[in-house]
Amino acid sequence: MTETRWLDSDEERAWRAVRRLLTVVPSRLARDLNQLGLSTADYEVLSTLSEKPGRRWALKDFAEKMQWSRSRLSHHAARMEARGLIEREPDPADARGSIYHLTDHGFDVLAEAAPGHLDSVRQRFIDHLSPEELAVLERVSTRIADLPD
Repeated sequence: MTETRWLDSDEERAWRAVRRLLTVVPSRLARDLNQLGLSTADYEVLSTLSEKPGRRWALKDFAEKMQWSRSRLSHHAARMEARGLIEREPDPADARGSIYHLTDHGFDVLAEAAPGHLDSVRQRFIDHLSPEELAVLERVSTRIADLPD
């Protein structure tokens, strides 16, 4: 058994600051999105589908991108489908899977919400960082997010 490597005071301060950032910013962005009639997950689904060719994506790949189980995405998609935001069709390559398609209505809802969401992202995050800080944050975030499980 290896000995626990406790955080020193600088590491602990940095870790606590990151934890606070990861709590506060998403919470505020979610509150702002809710005022636009969408959840954070709704917006992620809509915006991701809008960027795919034909505005379609297979369940298994989509769930992996979202870091969700297939079941969780399927349940969320069912609620979005009931609102007319997306449609599902069988996946010919995966008998247990589906292909999700962003409807014209879903695209319109996204287009209406995007300016307000981007204003929120700027106000709550981007506008508080210099170009150099943004570049460092991008590199560090990418490096850490791309670590293997």
